[in-house]
Amino acid sequence: MMARLDSAGWLSAPDAADADLVVVNSCGFIESAKRESINAVLEWRRSYPDKKILLAGCLAQRYKKELAESLPEADGFFGTDDVSKIADAVSALDFGGGNLGESPGRDCAAPTGSRPLLSPPGSAYVKISEGCSHVCSFCAIPLIRGSMKCRAAEDILDECRRLLARGIGELCVVGQDICSYRSGGFGLGELLRAIGEIPGDFWVRLLYLHPDNFPPGILDLMENDRRFLPYFDFPFQHGSAGILSAMNRHGTSESYLAMTETIRSRLPAAVIRTTFLVGFPGETESDFAALVDFQEKLRPDWLGCFAYSREEGTASYGMKGRVSKRTAGERKREIEQRQVAITERNMERFVGQTLDVLLEEKLSGESGRADFWLGRLYCHAPEVDGAAVVVGEADAEAKIGDGAKAGAVLPCRVAARRGFDLEVGLNPAE
Repeated sequence: MMARLDSAGWLSAPDAADADLVVVNSCGFIESAKRESINAVLEWRRSYPDKKILLAGCLAQRYKKELAESLPEADGFFGTDDVSKIADAVSALDFGGGNLGESPGRDCAAPTGSRPLLSPPGSAYVKISEGCSHVCSFCAIPLIRGSMKCRAAEDILDECRRLLARGIGELCVVGQDICSYRSGGFGLGELLRAIGEIPGDFWVRLLYLHPDNFPPGILDLMENDRRFLPYFDFPFQHGSAGILSAMNRHGTSESYLAMTETIRSRLPAAVIRTTFLVGFPGETESDFAALVDFQEKLRPDWLGCFAYSREEGTASYGMKGRVSKRTAGERKREIEQRQVAITERNMERFVGQTLDVLLEEKLSGESGRADFWLGRLYCHAPEVDGAAVVVGEADAEAKIGDGAKAGAVLPCRVAARRGFDLEVGLNPAE
C-alpha cells in the first residue's frame, strides 16, 4: 500500500502529526485482534480529530458494511481484494476541497523491492503468496483472504535482488502457507534454490511453515548454504489427536515430533518456533494433558499460545462443547508458564558460541552506564522472539568502528543468558 501511495504522489510522514491521512492496517483473524484494530482507529481519532483515517486490511475486508454503520470515526474502508487500488480509495475521501486525495495520474506502483519498509533495520519481508487453501475449522483466513494465490517466481526474485541492493541483510520469506507455494514450475524448494543463486552474504528466514505439507528437501539446501537459517516456524496448534482432527489438521503429535527430530538430527543448530491454540470446542482435560505432554516432548525454542476465538463462517463456529473463556485463559497461562523454563533452557546452548548479530537499535544506558545495542541472532525472528543485548566495555563501539550501525551484521560471542535474551560481545577474540 505504501508503494502504491508513493507512486501516486503521496509522501510518508515519519510523525502522524505531520500527516493528512492515517492508514490503520487491521487484522480480523481473532477477537482480540479485532478489538485492537478498532481501538487503534478510536485512539487515532481522539489524537487527531481533523485528519482523515482510512481503516484498511482484513477487518475492513470482512466487516466493511457493519463498520461503515458502527464506526464513524473512520472516514473510509479498504479491504484486501486489490491492494493496487489503494490510491483510488484515498482519492475518494473528502479532504475539504483540496487535491490531497487526487492521484497525479501515475498508474504503476514502485517495484516491490523499492517500496518503503516498515520492518526492523536490515530486514525485509518478502511475501510469496496470499490466502490459504487449507480449511482448518477454526481459521477465518480463507474467508478473508481467499484461496492461495502465488506470486510469479521471477517477480519474487527481482524483489529480493532489489532489497539486497538496498543493503538489506535478512530476507524473511512469508505467506499464510509458504510450504504450498507453486508457480510456473517452481515449488518452495525451487524458489529457495533460485534465491540461493543470488550472490552476496545475507540471511533467508522462512516464516509460517504449515507442518502438514513441509517439504523435507529444503533441509538439503540449509545443510549446504548457511545463508538459509535453520529456523522453523511451525503452527502445530495442538497435541491431542481428537482436537487436531476436529481442527481439520492432518498430522498427529507423533508425526510432528518425528519431523522435528529429523530436522534437529540433520541440523543441530535448528530453532523451532510454534503456536498452540487452547480452548477449542470439545477440548477436555485429557486433551489439554496431551497438549502439555506434546509441549514437553517437542521442547520448542519459542512458543506463542492463543485462546480459541469463535469466528463467524468457520466450521468450528457451531461446534458443541464450547470451553469457557476462564478455562481457556487458565490453560493458556499454564502453557506459557511451562514454556518459560523450556525456552530458558534452550537458550543456554548458545552461550559460548560465536555467531552473527544483526544490530537493530542503539539505546542509552541508565545511571551512567554506557550506551548499548539491541539486535538479533539467527535464533530470533523479527519482533516476536527474544533479543541479543550487546554488552561490554564503554569503548566497545570504538573497537568495531563504522560497523556499529543499525542493519549491520557483525560477529559476536554469546556471553550469557538473561531470561529469554542473550548477552553478546562484539569482539569474539575477547
